Amino acid sequence: MRVLGWLQRNCKGFWQGMRQWSGDAAYEIYLRSGKRLTEQRILSKEEFYVEQLNRKYSRPNRCC
Repeated sequence: MRVLGWLQRNCKGFWQGMRQWSGDAAYEIYLRSGKRLTEQRILSKEEFYVEQLNRKYSRPNRCC
């Protein structure tokens, strides 16, 4: 049973790391930090991702 617990903890940590690396956990991180740092309205999940896309593609692209 100890091996099963060890495997579950490591798989959970690996999955969380992959979500952070890929950006999938960005909204959860935003919620945790945003509530403490500002008194502004908390964005919905859809609004958050639209804002992220706008921020990403509003910068100059150095390619081509």
